[in-house]
Amino acid sequence: MVSLIKFTMIKMTPEVNMSKSKIKASATTIIVYTEKVLLGIIALLTLVATLQEILSIYNNGTITLADLLLLFIYTEVLGMIGVFYASNRIPITLPLFIAMTALARLIILQGKEMDPITLLYEAGAIAIIALAVLIIRFKPPWTYKYQAEDDE
Repeated sequence: MVSLIKFTMIKMTPEVNMSKSKIKASATTIIVYTEKVLLGIIALLTLVATLQEILSIYNNGTITLADLLLLFIYTEVLGMIGVFYASNRIPITLPLFIAMTALARLIILQGKEMDPITLLYEAGAIAIIALAVLIIRFKPPWTYKYQAEDDE
């Protein structure tokens, strides 16, 4: 019993601490590079989807509001990836703008055959997201700062 207590009370040596910090640094590096590779793939696929949509518009010979909103969503996704590569962080407002645009596109695509209550729910969701963006953008200066928010 005494030997078990002594074993559990052994202090960590500097070598153990050093190896833990190396493991942590390696894991962080792997995660950072994986994140950048995945965002690069997302950017590439977004460009492909954009070109497909432009080709579809060209083949149809007409441009609808839903087409423009989809292109706007693609532009916002590319902008979000660009902001990440420039600053290594993604402001929370960008995905919220994408969500509002996607909901607006959904409302347009559903058209006149949509149930009126569904339209109210979707419009309410857009209003709630817009309110969230407003609250986030005008937060008091003394609030918690995540990842050294210098400018936003």
